[in-house]
Amino acid sequence: MTSTLGADAGLTQDAFLGGRLNIWQPANGYRAGVDPVFLAAAVPALPGQSVLELGCGVGVASLCLQHRVGGLDLTGLELQPDYADLARRNAAENRLSFRVICGDLGAMPGELRALTFDHVIANPPYFDRATGTRAQDTGRETAVGEGAPLARWIDAGVRRLAPKGHLTLIQKAGRLRDILSAVDGRLGDLRVLPLAPRDGRDAELVIVRARKGARGGLRLLAPMILHDGDRHVRDGESYRDPIGAILRTGAEFRVDWR
Repeated sequence: MTSTLGADAGLTQDAFLGGRLNIWQPANGYRAGVDPVFLAAAVPALPGQSVLELGCGVGVASLCLQHRVGGLDLTGLELQPDYADLARRNAAENRLSFRVICGDLGAMPGELRALTFDHVIANPPYFDRATGTRAQDTGRETAVGEGAPLARWIDAGVRRLAPKGHLTLIQKAGRLRDILSAVDGRLGDLRVLPLAPRDGRDAELVIVRARKGARGGLRLLAPMILHDGDRHVRDGESYRDPIGAILRTGAEFRVDWR
């Protein structure tokens, strides 16, 4: 569901998790889709734990996670004030607890530098602007065009993690090399879950999970296939049942992460 209301010109209110969440976001510019929902489904958070989302945008990933788990001490950091305001509004209107701080991960606000978290999650900008074209909309460009290097996102996340805390990222598969290059001895138990659109197709996204201070090595998991069939043959939804459950109800990724 997408609706545009006269009192909120320039915004749409969109249904996530089968209408369980209603999210305000810009009609133009960066608009959240399925990726933050997938990110939320992969986070192994438990009630009572603390979670920090770097670059939370309008709050989709964090609010999906809070909806699924509940009882989380949830904080978001967002660079763009307009998006941070929408994240706060979305949390309030969906009656979910979510503290949003406006600031730059490269100059971490003091109130966050004093804290550590059980989980840090992020959906960093996908595109390296050394090789790509900038988006015309400023909000969209900030969200999808890499201003801070990917390595800085990972470093900022690790610094905010408590010992044995989990870092969970979703990113384009083509950036996996950059992620692995940025991982140092502070992280272990790396798990990479490729997300492929269909049977026989290359993965387009990866979910990466690691733990601070863990000693385990890298494990490349079997790919998760998103759609039935090896090609698109009809209009309408074709998500496989486990993926549909994530998108419609906020279910978790049932993956062997050991």
